[in-house]
Amino acid sequence: MPTDVATPEPGTPGARRVLLAAPRGYCAGVDRAVVTVEKALELYGPPVYVRKEIVHNKHVVRTLERRGAIFVEETDEVPEGARVIFSAHGVSPAVHEEARQRSLRTIDATCPLVTKVHREAVRFAADDYTILLIGHEGHEEVEGTAGEAPENTILVESPEHVDAVEVPDPERVVWLSQTTLSVDETMETVRRLRERFPALQDPPSDDICYATQNRQVAVKQMARECDLVIVVGSQNSSNSKRLVEVAVEHGARDGHLVDYAEEIDEAWLEGVRTVGVTSGASVPELLVRGVLERLAAHGYEDVQPVTAAEESILFALPTELRRDLKTAGHDVKKLRHDPGALR
Repeated sequence: MPTDVATPEPGTPGARRVLLAAPRGYCAGVDRAVVTVEKALELYGPPVYVRKEIVHNKHVVRTLERRGAIFVEETDEVPEGARVIFSAHGVSPAVHEEARQRSLRTIDATCPLVTKVHREAVRFAADDYTILLIGHEGHEEVEGTAGEAPENTILVESPEHVDAVEVPDPERVVWLSQTTLSVDETMETVRRLRERFPALQDPPSDDICYATQNRQVAVKQMARECDLVIVVGSQNSSNSKRLVEVAVEHGARDGHLVDYAEEIDEAWLEGVRTVGVTSGASVPELLVRGVLERLAAHGYEDVQPVTAAEESILFALPTELRRDLKTAGHDVKKLRHDPGALR
């Protein structure tokens, strides 16, 4: 159940505090993807190639690079016959085919929730629906999903783009979405699409991932109490950037996105009594701990949790990796990332 936001004790009007959102940080899909690279490096030895960033976090990528992961933009950068891991954001059928033609040994670390959206796109395209894909142009997840049914897919980036949408048959239209968007903005886009296309169908289940929703709900709960919200996450992380937007939209006076505690500008803290802290779904907890330590050094030692939900989901590792781990005599149960492993 949600936890009420606590208030300072009477008699301490100037008390400084931190509201710490929960859940925050790693979601199950990110956990699975990072563990996939770690286990691949242990099992096969470096180098292990990864197409695109395995997850959108600067610290995670740099740490895995130091261990022998080589991140590339496209499969043609991978030596023929080598092993390559596809990132958590998913890839199109065309990328799978390119890898096959180069005889690459692939491990698909696509988040299972993204895979679900891919399957929905294939099914609706087979039934000759136009798919209105809500998402950001150029985002890897959008490219992968649209690649499943390119002839049937139209990208809708925001509510403001709805009026420009034209479809062959207004009676056969469905919406799907990138999993890491703002829930509120996505629903506003859907509302406006439905005004234009009353027959618009919903996907069979919610496309916005549970982790994205939970992190946004936690921020909404605490935002009105915050003078400042600090979100730990990278600039190319869609869900992290959305958390900053959600915080400001729901009452925070100010909000900033940082990769590391050292990026916090002391000027942000002037006149600030309450700081909200959270992190995107691809952020290891040690980075949050660094932010809390920096805030404590500035007098924000009182840390109060704001809990929106409990998360216990774990995903099995990719089939290809589980097979090889089992052959090598390793335990192939669902694995959770070691929080201390990315130091």
